[in-house]
Amino acid sequence: MKRFHYSTYRKLGGTLFIAPWIIGFVLFMALPLLYSFYMSFHQVKITATGIHTTYKGLYYYNFILFENAGLLYDQLIPFLREALFMLPVIVVFSLLVAIMLNQKFWGRTFFRAVFFLPVIFTTGQVVTELIGQGQGNIDFLTSYHLSDLANTYLPASWAGPITNILDSFVLILWYSGVQILIFLAGRQTISPSVYEAARIDGANPWDTFWKITLPAMIPFVLLNFIYTTVDLFTFPSNPILTQVNIKDYGKSSALAWIYFAIIFLFLGLIFWLFNRLSRQSRVSDV
Repeated sequence: MKRFHYSTYRKLGGTLFIAPWIIGFVLFMALPLLYSFYMSFHQVKITATGIHTTYKGLYYYNFILFENAGLLYDQLIPFLREALFMLPVIVVFSLLVAIMLNQKFWGRTFFRAVFFLPVIFTTGQVVTELIGQGQGNIDFLTSYHLSDLANTYLPASWAGPITNILDSFVLILWYSGVQILIFLAGRQTISPSVYEAARIDGANPWDTFWKITLPAMIPFVLLNFIYTTVDLFTFPSNPILTQVNIKDYGKSSALAWIYFAIIFLFLGLIFWLFNRLSRQSRVSDV
């Protein structure tokens, strides 16, 4: 009887472990995605006798992008401007909090739990309700009329998104729980001996942050930018989420795929920027 090589057993074991995920992805993700792509080219009617489709070609894509483009250009673009501001705010805030929570102090576990609790309790419906009640804003923004200053000194196309971010700043920071956890795990991968050697060489905390902590955390910064981008595109104030109509599956499917393309472009831009920065850092090291 022919015996398999040890590497073959390892590959077989890995395949068996990942097989449930692959089967679940194909059945519950890949097939529905492909079917929604198919429906985006058809008019779909659900009757008592079944699902009936009529081929419409690129009609829905043309209708959304050109004939009825108010949703994309009047509502989505301001939201994308908000996302451009919220991305660095959330990532930088998460990085700083993770560094502080990594220090040794009394009640550290409690504070870690406090920062992660909103991830558990704050569902989309809860955030929508809080925003609707005017909660989550910071009082001193109103006291010092910062919104009025933004409207006075900034173009209207940028003043609106910035004002919306300031009005729900606390709620935005609530979306930082997972990012803090990722940064905290990344910070703990850095050996304490590296910081000890830096202190012996006379480096201060500012130098160790820029020379040791931040370069070692770059992969986790990229990961958090990806996660935050996807998370923000499901934010309750997203205009696309409020336009999905289950009575018109063809149009809704086309809108979803256009939205997916926009998210994909955002992620591609993030990968391009990080790839460019990593190349520049390698050149500077040489």
